[in-house]
Amino acid sequence: MPELAFDCVIRGGRVATAVDDFVADVAIKDGVIAAIGRNLGQGGAELDAKDRLLLPGGIDAHAHIEQLSAAGIVNSDTFESATVSAAHGGTTTVICFAAQHRGMNLQTVVGDYLALAKKGAVIDYTFHMIIADPTEVTLKEHVPALVSQGHSTLKVFMTYDLLNVGDEKLLDILLAARQSRALVCVHAENHGMVSWMGKRLVEKGHTAPKYHTISHPRGCEAEAFNRLIAFAELLDQPIMIFHVSTAEGVAVIRQARGRGLKIFAETCPQYLFMTAKDLDKPGVEGAKWMCSPPPRTEADQEAIWQGLALGDLQVISSDHAPYAFDATGKLMAGHTATFKQIANGLPGIEARLPLLFDAMVSKGRLGLHKFVELTATAPAKIYNLHPRKGSIAIGADADIVIWDAKRQVTLADNLMHDGARYTPYAGRSVTGWPTTVLRRGEVIVRDGKLTAKPGSGAWLPRAGGAPAAPLGRLTADVDPVRNFGAKLI
Repeated sequence: MPELAFDCVIRGGRVATAVDDFVADVAIKDGVIAAIGRNLGQGGAELDAKDRLLLPGGIDAHAHIEQLSAAGIVNSDTFESATVSAAHGGTTTVICFAAQHRGMNLQTVVGDYLALAKKGAVIDYTFHMIIADPTEVTLKEHVPALVSQGHSTLKVFMTYDLLNVGDEKLLDILLAARQSRALVCVHAENHGMVSWMGKRLVEKGHTAPKYHTISHPRGCEAEAFNRLIAFAELLDQPIMIFHVSTAEGVAVIRQARGRGLKIFAETCPQYLFMTAKDLDKPGVEGAKWMCSPPPRTEADQEAIWQGLALGDLQVISSDHAPYAFDATGKLMAGHTATFKQIANGLPGIEARLPLLFDAMVSKGRLGLHKFVELTATAPAKIYNLHPRKGSIAIGADADIVIWDAKRQVTLADNLMHDGARYTPYAGRSVTGWPTTVLRRGEVIVRDGKLTAKPGSGAWLPRAGGAPAAPLGRLTADVDPVRNFGAKLI
């Protein structure tokens, strides 16, 4: 028998990318897309996609998996459970965190997380390195070595008592990233405002979960964005601003990008589909909806949607941070805990794409091409995974999701596969659902059934690439030509 031309052929689907939309067969060989056309040769496996959409596998560029928090709590997912959940939701690549805490060796931290992922992940993965202890050894030895090994993004916090690096150290981290050609991702809120408001609320007896939303005053976001952008501009270092939640934050980013600065930004479904009112529940029930920054208002949702439409924000990630609603997670301090004692974070790695497909494609907001761009192509390009990931194109990994655009599903706790055992979107109905998921040409989910084995996901080493490269526009303060010859960066 002659050798078949392809390992698999997906027949007659409507292929959509960030720019194109057409009906075609997609052929796969050795895990990559080998041909796109009509009436392609036979494959060892044949998948009928007639009347279905063929979309690139989603890339979730912000997820906390099997991660130790600064408070000493490990979130409720292992790499296996989180990536199984992601796969069921149509996500085939995740960028999660290797989280350094104070006193930890960054190289050891990264090695430990790699070992956990290698054991459990069923989708492909890469890491952001959280820097919470920016010692000279960390910045001058470990960061350059790890970036050269393929870990090309750093994550820093501008708030939280045990994670906040402070202004001067933030500048040190930005400079270390610039020297190694790494991108810096930032949780940017004004620490003083968050800390002061939280203490004041608790002192006054306002301790229910709903007051968490007040403890992160909306002004703390725009202030931190402005400060961060000033630091990045001073050093000519590209940055990614995580989880934008306010209209004022969007406006700051728009203004900075309008000046030509290399600022990237993301938002998350919780800021598009939830508001502060979701936390206003009896007792501690509102803890299920607690995340930082918190959900805001309907007006902020509209401003964020506009920012996505205009390109001010380029990515929608889940910020998946699951904690079960019991003594192992959210209620570790009991049912009488104050909002300050409750773990922050929401599960969302599985619901992200169905929620966005429903809003953007089924309901027509921004459309199919923008859905693909925001959830797959743009994160692949910003995090230097493109052209291997993020689109359906010849030579790309065959990460393909077959969507039933007409299928209606009501989200429910027992529908999700992550370790939190609840979804903050329970009861919400969506139209459009991923029915078959391929990762590098292998079917890993079919009609709700997982077929992938733990550890079958692959680590994706990557350089910072063009997105992490400085603009070459030095400010007068650091330009030796204009600062009396002082070479500072």
